[in-house]
Amino acid sequence: MSEFRRALAIWLVLALAALLAFALSLALGSVPLDARELWLALSSADTGTPAAIVRELRLPRAAAAFACGGLLALSGALMQVLLRNPLAEPYVLGVSGGASTAALLAMLLLAPWWGVQAAAAAGALAAMVLVASLARRDLLHPQVQGGHREAGARLLLTGVILAAGWGAVITLILSIAPESRLRGMLFWLTGDLGGTAAYGGALAMLVVALLLAMPMARALNVMLLGETVAQSLGVRVGRVRLATFLLASLCIAAAITTAGSIGFVGLVVPHLVRLAWGNDQRLLLPAATLLGGALLMAADLIARTVVAPAQLPVGVITGLLGVPTFLYLLLRRPR
Repeated sequence: MSEFRRALAIWLVLALAALLAFALSLALGSVPLDARELWLALSSADTGTPAAIVRELRLPRAAAAFACGGLLALSGALMQVLLRNPLAEPYVLGVSGGASTAALLAMLLLAPWWGVQAAAAAGALAAMVLVASLARRDLLHPQVQGGHREAGARLLLTGVILAAGWGAVITLILSIAPESRLRGMLFWLTGDLGGTAAYGGALAMLVVALLLAMPMARALNVMLLGETVAQSLGVRVGRVRLATFLLASLCIAAAITTAGSIGFVGLVVPHLVRLAWGNDQRLLLPAATLLGGALLMAADLIARTVVAPAQLPVGVITGLLGVPTFLYLLLRRPR
């Protein structure tokens, strides 16, 4: 019971931090709003300019930032358990490369925004199926291939090679794209929440993914001890590995479809939670989800206010914050 109370207290603190970041995202910007104006803007009675700014611009953007940050952090935590590699991050298996390639092709063909999102989702799912097909033995039967560590290394290598191939195709698309389309393409590649209008799908995916991940948390804890130990304790390693891969990939697909490629959230956030509160997946998965959502909302707030009225891609902010943070975490680890 004491462990549950501790976890509940941590989740409550992180939820309050996410609510604070959400409120600041609604109130601050090129047109700052005080508490009264914000309350009136959120009420159905107000139809003025502040209401339009909050409801049509800031609310969808903040909700999408929370959903995408949570999805990336959750997928990063799952990938690090799946590969037993603390450097694993959501884009390591090349799913983002497939999504980016399809989305850029849609932009090149002058598709509308919904068409770009549909193409990104299709590309992410196609890349996920490709990785799963190439590495199905490592996902389902790692013990036949020489153990969890070797299977994880092969799965990681498969993703890295495919990601390099997607990167070459992306470079080709950028090199032949007209200059009028390049700015939008580059913003999408670095992560952009500026044009986000629909966020319901990402929020729904976040809730569903967390509900599916929590029942696997105990098995994931056991798998951290090694495949042999997990099998001896009754864990169906192949099924858990496949379910973890599919769930993490779907999280990545939903986040990329909504906001483009945003780096470092899925890499840094699980590390922060692990260093602060340990590696118990029953606590870590919800905590990483809440912290990832709060941090991406804060990064998006910086991206649209630091050079207001101009806006920066949110991926630039997460990269600038994530690189020194991760280097600090890496250097302070015991040898």
